[in-house]
Amino acid sequence: MSRYSIEEFVNQTKQQDKGEGLFELETPRMLEINLNGQVWAKAGAMVSYRGSIKFEREGVFEHGIGKMFKKALTGEGTSLMKANGTGKLYVADQGKKISILNLRNESIFVNGNDLLAFEPSIQWDIKLLKRVAGMLAGGLFNVRLEGSGMIAITSHYEPLTLLVTSDNPVYTDPNATVAWSGNLEPEFVTDVSLKTFLGRGSGESIQMKFSGNGFVVVQPYEEVYIGELQK
Repeated sequence: MSRYSIEEFVNQTKQQDKGEGLFELETPRMLEINLNGQVWAKAGAMVSYRGSIKFEREGVFEHGIGKMFKKALTGEGTSLMKANGTGKLYVADQGKKISILNLRNESIFVNGNDLLAFEPSIQWDIKLLKRVAGMLAGGLFNVRLEGSGMIAITSHYEPLTLLVTSDNPVYTDPNATVAWSGNLEPEFVTDVSLKTFLGRGSGESIQMKFSGNGFVVVQPYEEVYIGELQK
């Protein structure tokens, strides 16, 4: 086989069955879902599929009036689609790194922009974090996932998990915060001196403070949301 031939490229990049079950990391940035039934995925995340799979956008009233109002507040940030059928579904999100978590009667909060897919056995709800005098454009929303089943989250580059203890709280940049354990409730704190020192946008002075016992996942990247681009 000649170096750099098409045959070599195909052999190096072709899909492989790893037998890992419903969710399988085909590459660090491509999730393979071995579908036999239904799964929820981020709208627009489908890259490819084979088999008999139908896609349906989440209905406005599908999850009750409460979630509908919260979705209006969060500006369609967590638009979901249902994939039904049998086959292989490939999903990705702008080349972000994918992490698979198998919840076992556990709960986790995920930034709405970093939720890629989850099983229908997982209960979920949109949470809008309180705004600090409107300084965070459009507020910051996340999704609480609870129960037993597989979920897939994304991050820009490698995620880092920081342990939170009662005597050692963790502070994070909201735009770099990916997820945190379901028992933690972050609060927003402001630091005027940090804003002055950095000389950047108003969002730089806002931090999320995590207290208690649990964990928080951050990424080495500050995500810019649509609301902030429109400021």
